Amino acid sequence: MISKIYNILFFLCLGLLQTQAQNNAMKLVKGGSYIPLYGVDTVLVKVPSFFMDVYPVTNQDYVQFVKDNPKWKKSKVIQLFAEENYLRHWQNDEEIGVENLPVEPVVNISWFAANAYCECQGKRLPSIDEWEYVAMANEKMADARKLKSYNEFILAWYEKPKPKNNPIGSTFKNYWGIYDLHGLVWEWTSDFNSVLVSGESRKDVDTDTNLFCGSAAIGATDLMNYAAFMRYAIRGSLKANYVMKNLGFRCVKTADTIKNK
Repeated sequence: MISKIYNILFFLCLGLLQTQAQNNAMKLVKGGSYIPLYGVDTVLVKVPSFFMDVYPVTNQDYVQFVKDNPKWKKSKVIQLFAEENYLRHWQNDEEIGVENLPVEPVVNISWFAANAYCECQGKRLPSIDEWEYVAMANEKMADARKLKSYNEFILAWYEKPKPKNNPIGSTFKNYWGIYDLHGLVWEWTSDFNSVLVSGESRKDVDTDTNLFCGSAAIGATDLMNYAAFMRYAIRGSLKANYVMKNLGFRCVKTADTIKNK
């Protein structure tokens, strides 16, 4: 009985989300300025206008990608570009298996794979500034970082991630009309380790004091923004071929023709 109810809900949800998402749905994020976690608190970082995917990339999106680009199938990918756990939750190269939903975010994806996917769509991965700029919004305001309830929501998810089988659109639609930046999966950015890693990526970064929490916190603009600290710490721990069971991605597109007012 429970399984029948689950199947009914699944197919209802699947039909709704397929209509709603339309795979390539994007929203315009009007450019502006914001104070990032790291930097001088009197200097604003300018973020030009851009389009962002409304939802994270899903299993069904990625299935089509690997069919069109066989070199990214789990059995064929080069380990230089994705470690051995790449797509480990899938049944095989082109089937996600019954334990995964077609419309839940694809995970166990490396930066190289995510970047390749975005490029094939004529898009790109968001920068840290673009991602943080959009992700600081709640339903009603573009910057909700000072709201206790908003920070508590994010931290509660970080403390206890949601179990599997959560389809895209499960969380709130924010000020920009974008879903699931908080509440489903972590997401890759194009420059994921640029803040905590020194400029020379080939040197022994273990000796760089800026990589340590105490040193890094000194340059932070908001010492109480624990959620942001956690995001930057996760990003700084990654390498481009790493995968994680709760790390996915979405794409963006530059809005060259849009002028900020």
